[in-house]
This record gives sequence, C-alpha cells and structure tokens, in this order.
Amino acid sequence: MSIIVSGVTRRYGAQVAVNNISFSIQPGQIVGFLGPNGAGKSTTLKMLAGSLMPSSGTIEIRGQDSTKQAQAIKKQIGYLSEGNPLYYDMYVQEYLYFITQCFSLTHKRKRIKDILELTQLTPESNKKIGQLSKGYKQRLGLASVFIHQPEVLILDEPTSGLDPNQLIDMRNLIKAQAYNKTVIFSSHIIQEVTAICDRIIVMHQGTIVANDNLSNLQNEATMGDKKIVIEFEQAIDFSRLSAYIHPDLTTVVTDKKMSITVTEATPHDVRKKIMQFSLDTNQNIQSIQVVQSNLEEIFKNLTQS
Repeated sequence: MSIIVSGVTRRYGAQVAVNNISFSIQPGQIVGFLGPNGAGKSTTLKMLAGSLMPSSGTIEIRGQDSTKQAQAIKKQIGYLSEGNPLYYDMYVQEYLYFITQCFSLTHKRKRIKDILELTQLTPESNKKIGQLSKGYKQRLGLASVFIHQPEVLILDEPTSGLDPNQLIDMRNLIKAQAYNKTVIFSSHIIQEVTAICDRIIVMHQGTIVANDNLSNLQNEATMGDKKIVIEFEQAIDFSRLSAYIHPDLTTVVTDKKMSITVTEATPHDVRKKIMQFSLDTNQNIQSIQVVQSNLEEIFKNLTQS
C-alpha cells in the first residue's frame, strides 16, 4: 500500500511540531523514522495513522485522502502508539476478542488462536494484562495491531525498554510481518532502526533532514571525514610535527597522542608525512589508527541544533 505525504504541517497553537514535510513509501518497504526526542516522529506517525489531522498538506494512502476517507483507511492500518496503551484489568484473550469486535472480524476465535501463536503469547493467554512482563505487554500490543491483517503497520517505539533477548524477538516478529506489508517504525535509537529497516527518514525539529536507503547512508559514512589517531612512545614537539602536515587540518593534541581529522577520501598522504617525521626525528610511533565516521556520527551531525 503506497503512502504519499505532501507538504504536511502540524501546529499546536503557535508551536510547529511538524513543518512542511514530504515523502513517499512504496508497498513492501520497512521505513524507519529516526530522530531525537521531540523531533516530530510521533506526531507524524499519528497523522499517518489518522488519529491526528494535519494543519495543512495532504496524506494519501493507497490513493485515498486521509482526511476525506479516514474510516476506510483506518481499516487497513495497524497502529501501535508510543507507550502501548492496554487495559490492564482485562485478560489477554478477552482483550484480543475486544479488538476483533472493533474490526468486526469473522472467525474471531481462530484469529485469536493464530495471533497468540504468532506472537508466542499462548502460555500467557489466561493472565490479566497487568500481570504480564514488559516484553509480553509489547507482544500483546503487536498482536492487537496484527490481528486484523492490515496492509500498513505503524509502530511507534515498539522496542522501548526491552532487554536484549526481548529486542531480538521483537525485531524478528516485525520482520516476519513485513514481507507483504508496508512497515513504518519509529525510534530515537539508531541501532534499532538500522537492525530492522532498509530505508531511514531522519527528523529534526519537525523537518526531514535525511531520507535515503540504509546502504546509501552507510556508504556516506564510509566516504565521510576520517580521523587519524597517532600515539608516540614519548612526548614530542608537536609544533615541529605540524610542519610536516597540512596546517589546515584539525588537530587535537595531548602529551603523546595526536588526533587529526582528515577530510580527504584517503588519508594515506598524511600517514606518509607522519612516518617521515618519525624517521627524521627518531621518534617511535606506538600506534597509528584511521577511524572512519559512522552512522551515529552522521546522525549527530544531522540533528545538532
């Protein structure tokens, strides 16, 4: 199911939470919304899910306008909001039966049985929701958005607060559902988005600052600025070393260690000059290392105020 967002803005009084964003998502994609807290991710997902209307702009889902055909669109969407709101006094099966009634599903008991098996909740099915662990509550939240077999899954921070084993289970569960659906996944943790998604939209202060495939962003990280860290066996005269290297390079100096940020694609020339300095001055190098920019650093650069 294709999604087209065109010039969407959402205001809360004088505050602009989302500012004139546009993007499109094709069927079968897993798209991650990444950004710091307060970037506008949750507001954007609420508008995609139809629980919040844009102040301006349009959202089309499968060619239908979200403001004019909201009810028809909502039937095709599974939305797990941030915080995973549940009725803690209800039993697991009771809650899922309530969800099947909301969507007027047929064969309710079979669908509940199938979704309990899919989310591995069968052993917990006779418990009250309030008795479940954090991981099982998250599974139940996913079960409630999977149960009507929607074409679009919108998941806002679904892995928040989970332990490492629960994280792996949740990732696998989401990926297993993605083969014939459009999945939108939000997080402020880059490792979570990169582990699940093949395309990333980065938001900052209500705007989109990056929108690309994960592989392209990784290539950008590989080709970006590099840092050379050199450590000598003893303290050296760094003013003398500076004569060997380009004076415009950014350097951070300690007694024995020097960090150089190199903007060229390859830092081989700089390393040669450092080696020449070592030979000329009889200063032994203990270690020399090239550290490339990574996705975390790119994210930091994109989202700095």
